[in-house]
Amino acid sequence: MKLPDAESSMKKAVEATQRAFNTIRTGRASVSLLDRVMVEYYGTPTPLKSLASINTPDASTISIQPYDRNTLNIIEKAISLSDIGLTPNNDGEVVRLNIPSLTSERRQEFVKMAGKFAEEGRVSIRNARRDAIDFVRKQEKNSEVSEDESRDIQDNAQKLTDKYIAKIDQLLTEKEKDITTV
Repeated sequence: MKLPDAESSMKKAVEATQRAFNTIRTGRASVSLLDRVMVEYYGTPTPLKSLASINTPDASTISIQPYDRNTLNIIEKAISLSDIGLTPNNDGEVVRLNIPSLTSERRQEFVKMAGKFAEEGRVSIRNARRDAIDFVRKQEKNSEVSEDESRDIQDNAQKLTDKYIAKIDQLLTEKEKDITTV
């Protein structure tokens, strides 16, 4: 893996970590909580946002207005079966999700979950670094690059790794602050 490819992989790891953080509840209503919810629509798993308009009328409510009223029950069922831990309320036209305030224990669980997502991102970044360094070492072994060039490229790979891990750490700090703020 060349250095530009490694950097691209590292950027993708940061973006994936950010998306994972967006799925963690913070005690406030957020449309991104429903990003991973898939609805079985005519036998095909379909993202919820493709079947309905999703809004947050206030800080503790998510409103889901399906484009097709016949999908209300399957949307409600999909939310119930998902891992977001919220109970949907169906009034015949709109599905509402009330976001309860988080207990301190629940907040700590979410902080741990965010830490786990951050560590997965860091591992992806380190794997990209390892692949880039292995590629350079093979080139050096085959006399395609000099020892000095190889060392420079490896140093650059480490600098990129440090940069992207710092980005993930910053995202984690922001998310932890968001979760623990009452």
